[in-house]
Amino acid sequence: MVAPKQFKARIFSMDGFSKRMIEEHLKLYEGYVNKYNEISEKLIKLSDEDYAKANQTYSMIRELKVELSFAWNGIVNHETYFSHLGGRGGEPAGKLMKQIKKDFGSFETFKKDLKATALAARGWVWTGWNERTKTLLNYISDAHNMYSLFEIKPILMLDTYEHAYFMDYGSARGAYVDAFLNNLDWSAVQKNFESV
Repeated sequence: MVAPKQFKARIFSMDGFSKRMIEEHLKLYEGYVNKYNEISEKLIKLSDEDYAKANQTYSMIRELKVELSFAWNGIVNHETYFSHLGGRGGEPAGKLMKQIKKDFGSFETFKKDLKATALAARGWVWTGWNERTKTLLNYISDAHNMYSLFEIKPILMLDTYEHAYFMDYGSARGAYVDAFLNNLDWSAVQKNFESV
């Protein structure tokens, strides 16, 4: 079974994020943990009949496997998202900044691309490391388990579902993205980058 992670208190004092919005967002994260555990239990209890009825149109095993991927990615996405919040924004340093400048031309262009990608997304925006091309890119994952790109490791995750910002920002998603960047802990993103 998976247990929800506890996040540092620093995320409750971020500029531009109300305590209530963060608390409600964390409840959603815990919901993904609970659903993952529930689905895992159901998979263990599948009957021989369930296995015999498996097919791609509809079957219990298809339903559980698809929803397991949604719940699991919901857990990982949120854990990464919360783990790199609570910082002071600014700019990354070291190898990460060097790579951003190499792949985007400048940090300003990276931010412009990230924000535009966030405005175009329906669910998640990831900055990822492409193992094959050895480059960083910003990309969209409209749902937790949609548009995953192979050989790309996410190092930064931005939740663009309405629950992440609507309570504080209404439909002003761009202002939320700015607040996200102002509260980013670039050292945590750097750590993710160094692990690729």
